[in-house]
Amino acid sequence: MKITSAGGVISLLDENDHKLQVFALDKLNKLVDDFWAEIADTVEKIEMLYEDETFPQRELAALVASKVYYHLGAFEESLTYALGAGKLFDVNSSSEYVGTTISKCIDHYTKLSVHNYEHKDDDHKDIDARLEIVVNRMFQRCLHDGHYKQAVGIALETRRIDILEKAIMESGDIPGMLSYSVKVVMSLLQQRQFRNTVLRLLVRLYMNLAVPDYINVCQCLIFLDDTQAVADILDKLTRESQESTLMAYQIGFDLYESATQQFLSRVQASLRATGLIPETPDTTESETPSKDVEAMETEASDDSKSESTTPSETPKQKEKPPELTDEEKIHGDRLGKLNQILSGDLTIGLHLQFLIRSNKTDMLILKNTKEAVRNSVCHNATVIANSFMHCGTTCDAFLRDNLDWLSRATNWAKFTATASLGVIHRGHEKEALNLMSTYLPKDTGPGSAYQEGGGLYALGLIHANHGGSMIEYLLNQLKEATTDMVRHGGCLGLGLASMGTARQDVYDQLKLNLYEDDAVTGEAAGLAMGLVMIGTKSPTAIQDMVSYAQDTQHEKILRGLCLGIALTMYNRLEEADALIDSLSRDKDPILRRSAMYTIALAYCGTGNNTAIRRLLHFAVSDVDDDVRRAAVTSLGFLLFRTPEQCPGVVSLLAESYNPHVRCGAAMALGIACAGSGFKEALSILEPMINDPVNYVRQGALIASAMILVQHNEHTCSKVKTFRELYSKTISDKHEDVMAKFGAILAQGILDAGGRNVSISLQSRTGHTHMSSVVGLLVFIHFWYWFPLAHFLSLSFTPTTVVGLNADLKMPVVEIKSNAKPSQFAYPPPLEAPKEKEKEKVTTAVLSITAKAKKREKKEAEEKNGCG
Repeated sequence: MKITSAGGVISLLDENDHKLQVFALDKLNKLVDDFWAEIADTVEKIEMLYEDETFPQRELAALVASKVYYHLGAFEESLTYALGAGKLFDVNSSSEYVGTTISKCIDHYTKLSVHNYEHKDDDHKDIDARLEIVVNRMFQRCLHDGHYKQAVGIALETRRIDILEKAIMESGDIPGMLSYSVKVVMSLLQQRQFRNTVLRLLVRLYMNLAVPDYINVCQCLIFLDDTQAVADILDKLTRESQESTLMAYQIGFDLYESATQQFLSRVQASLRATGLIPETPDTTESETPSKDVEAMETEASDDSKSESTTPSETPKQKEKPPELTDEEKIHGDRLGKLNQILSGDLTIGLHLQFLIRSNKTDMLILKNTKEAVRNSVCHNATVIANSFMHCGTTCDAFLRDNLDWLSRATNWAKFTATASLGVIHRGHEKEALNLMSTYLPKDTGPGSAYQEGGGLYALGLIHANHGGSMIEYLLNQLKEATTDMVRHGGCLGLGLASMGTARQDVYDQLKLNLYEDDAVTGEAAGLAMGLVMIGTKSPTAIQDMVSYAQDTQHEKILRGLCLGIALTMYNRLEEADALIDSLSRDKDPILRRSAMYTIALAYCGTGNNTAIRRLLHFAVSDVDDDVRRAAVTSLGFLLFRTPEQCPGVVSLLAESYNPHVRCGAAMALGIACAGSGFKEALSILEPMINDPVNYVRQGALIASAMILVQHNEHTCSKVKTFRELYSKTISDKHEDVMAKFGAILAQGILDAGGRNVSISLQSRTGHTHMSSVVGLLVFIHFWYWFPLAHFLSLSFTPTTVVGLNADLKMPVVEIKSNAKPSQFAYPPPLEAPKEKEKEKVTTAVLSITAKAKKREKKEAEEKNGCG
């Protein structure tokens, strides 16, 4: 018989006999899902039974009360009574009530655990022991059922290192679980201190394996900034078998791709300390003074602080070389090759060969653009686009063939044109000084200051993030510079070459230039200080830059410092929050803009929800348009690992009434979806290309090229449409100059690096690629200063796979691809219009002409007859 009411059972709760009350609760526990509304009226009686110390079944009363509150939607009260139910609350049940309560339980426990982890010294909150028991039972259930990945995820959320280790060790596939854990930690953990704790645990577990995965270990050690441990691993591998040595080489290539110059130089110094690496003369720059080379090598050996060796010590070491055994010679040879890999010379050389050999630039595109431009802005854009198209190919034929046209560039346009050679010759380090000798400052006499400044900037672009001995040359040139144009180029070049080295002498020289309070020099110095100190979170550097930014009256200097401050906090996650709070409350809009870029760099690639909410808040509420545009653009840096999310986040902003917000939305799509060919992003950009505001059209054109780079018609059908659109915009006499500038740059980006590079913000190993992030962040500031457009070359990644043997030579291999040739084909070159041969048209004979001729003929005949 079906029960229609629980009233009879509820009435038993009023009895004084505990046995009747227990019977009633037992029945109500079974009926509560159907009659919870009726039971809710007497829930106070059930609560009183739970609170009665003498009642024998208090846990049962708590369970019934918990279920009633669950159905009422009062989840906090439901959780409280569920904890009071003790073992009667069955975590193994698959009911909706248990699932929801456990979820709330874990959320509450996570909130308390995270709070206690972040506030170890103060404001510590006690965690209910019953809550911990339920969570522990849930962990046991996960481990018992074999759901180890779930256990890892919950353990990381709840800060339970013990459970994380247990889940990894009890799983049947320890290497697989370690690899999964590393991936989760890198992509989801956004608390730097806890992330480092977890990475140390993972390194320890990796090293305890029978065959450690040294590649993943070294990736973890990069985040932990443990150079000595990396050096020890590499030294150990090179002492072992040939196979282990090859792994060491591979780790070396991965390190160069993922680590900073400072990290690499410290690893190299640790390897050199073995005394087995053969000394080779530094041939990077043949014309750089030997003292500079010595200073560079010494600096590398002690974390960017020179610990100089006296000249007398060097000859002694050379006089008595130690006798090496055969094993030590082999080990020394391997370390020498590894040192060559870590220096980056090999990678840069191979990429340079590839880009030179595979250059497929269509010169006709540039020729058509050159003939269409009619003003200095577009002239400047064409020079920049040419440098993008030939980035790393060393092909400057277009400039050589059009010297008269190029000579129209004056003043800062000449500076930009000279610097463009640095983009074209990027990576061509051995001949850099010879190539640029014409444009560099000379002792013989003053030349064109704009040209000399551009030459120093070009050297920085050639050696970007791989300064070596060039840092000393640029440092000396900056010290000797007498004009603000040369100092501007010198600061930019020095910042690029010494990116991430944290060298104090370089930083001090740049600070000296900043304090001269010259607007032009100060802008470059502020940016360069950030480049040198990138990611260091140096309190001194931040204090120097912020205090000077608050004192100076020059907007240009403020703009440089705005970037410099943000770069210092690169990848620091929550450690940047205090600075972000301070800057975002500043009355100066440029410093508020710096706060937006600091969020972008500190949380780059994390997709952090708090950071995204913060940027969206500023995007719609700040009174300054530039701050709003910067906030929206910064979203692209946060979301580049999940480009499919970006269109959804910015789609409404792309329709904003404010054109600056629309422009920012376009650039955010370009950054987040760079090289993806993402159709949803392009569908948002297409209407913006017809926007009534010129700079919105400019942003949309550039962003579309960034998304479509390295795509052909086969991989993305819209490529042809956009190519035609760029040409049409450039040739349209009625189009605005700003939109034309965007279209010209878009052409350069689309065919960048001889059509052999893409834009990628992460390396193959999944690390955020620092150079690419820096390149894109500074590139978008061409809005204020055209020469900064050249920074985009730092984001270009060659689309090549390189295979080497143990001798670091490329073996001859044949690769068979089953894909259609059109899948990877280069876009077809433009065809020059053929000149049509002029057809000979028969002369029209008028009737009067025929009559006249007839008359003349008759007269001639008559005359002859008379004669």
